[in-house]
Amino acid sequence: MPISSRSYVNRYTPSNRFPTGLKWLLIVNIAIFVAAYILRQSVGASFFDNLALVPSQVVTTFAVWQLVTYMFLHFGISHILWNMLGLWFFGAEIERLWGTKRFLQYYFLCGIGAGVTVVLMAYIFSGVDVRTAGASGAIYGMLMAYALLFPDQTILFGFLIPLKTRVFVTIIGAVLLLQSFSATVGGQGGTISVLAHLGGLVTGYLLLRGKRLQTQIRQPISAGIKDWKLRRAKRKFEVYLQKKNSDRDRWVH
Repeated sequence: MPISSRSYVNRYTPSNRFPTGLKWLLIVNIAIFVAAYILRQSVGASFFDNLALVPSQVVTTFAVWQLVTYMFLHFGISHILWNMLGLWFFGAEIERLWGTKRFLQYYFLCGIGAGVTVVLMAYIFSGVDVRTAGASGAIYGMLMAYALLFPDQTILFGFLIPLKTRVFVTIIGAVLLLQSFSATVGGQGGTISVLAHLGGLVTGYLLLRGKRLQTQIRQPISAGIKDWKLRRAKRKFEVYLQKKNSDRDRWVH
């Protein structure tokens, strides 16, 4: 249900206060990027390499911390710039609405879900030794939350074309599906990291709409089973009546 249709929408007023959780995510991401940039030619570079997500290391050496730490690493200035802009743009209003605790829980669950997606798909297709880094998966989860909470909000696609958030997310989802197809079925194993984006988007949707989706799937199945049982009972009853009538006819003179 979009926030605009809820009863408490009139009590929600956007604030100019910079949310605490978002602020610290920005600070930590930028600080780690600067530290990695400074130490990239020294011994410290290997330390940061171990924080990136490598599917083979997660599975063979049980480096599960990489499912979290990879979100704080970025490969270049444009990489971290766009990720932090996206985090600020979509995350600010969500944290103000949800509160810091729920906001951070959702952020990390989306990021972890994106990482798990990369690990699974890397073993199904290829790219188990390809490094993945960046907060993109978590931020795509934020994008999904923003679209579900504010579906009629206008976003400038490419800074030029105004689109409703729900339309924007639909376009982004279609693009990610094409990219994921290219990275897997298309055989381009080196781009397996793109699946983190799709994984974050899907994880966000399941976190927010999972119970409703489960109900929507279960209801027609339950109705079909109930209908089948009724038809089966009806057939049995008809057979019983026919047999009873047949037995009665044999004793009539």
